[in-house]
Amino acid sequence: MLSVEIKAIEKNDFDIWLPLWKGYQQFYKVDIPESVTLETWARFLDPNEPMHAALAMMGGHGFGLVHSIYHRSTWTTDDYCYLQDLFVAADVRGGGIGRALIEHVYAEAKRRGAARVHWLTHQTNATGMRLYDSVGDRSGFVQYRKLFT
Repeated sequence: MLSVEIKAIEKNDFDIWLPLWKGYQQFYKVDIPESVTLETWARFLDPNEPMHAALAMMGGHGFGLVHSIYHRSTWTTDDYCYLQDLFVAADVRGGGIGRALIEHVYAEAKRRGAARVHWLTHQTNATGMRLYDSVGDRSGFVQYRKLFT
């Protein structure tokens, strides 16, 4: 297997990122409107936005993505980093790409002075949770939400 390179997205990476983003949506059985996808992409490229994206590249091809968002907290003066989306192509799962993407977010969060990185996953994502249990701690909190749209 080729070595994986984790890199922040660049303007010309849309055609690499989009199929991975669609794969992520398929995994979670959601269909995010194209207008939201395009706005999300624009936010990643805007230096004034707290949203970031990185790709896992091997041999010039994208095999994974990670998205993170920095936000304030009432519990600390430092920002928190929310790892919102993590996806690795099915044919290369289990090869360390997910771990490398998470480690990339950790390194960026430390560099930016964030107090923590946190994320959610669906309770049925047993494969993902095996990785997450090895790189993070379960908080014990349960998420509640109310959707307005």
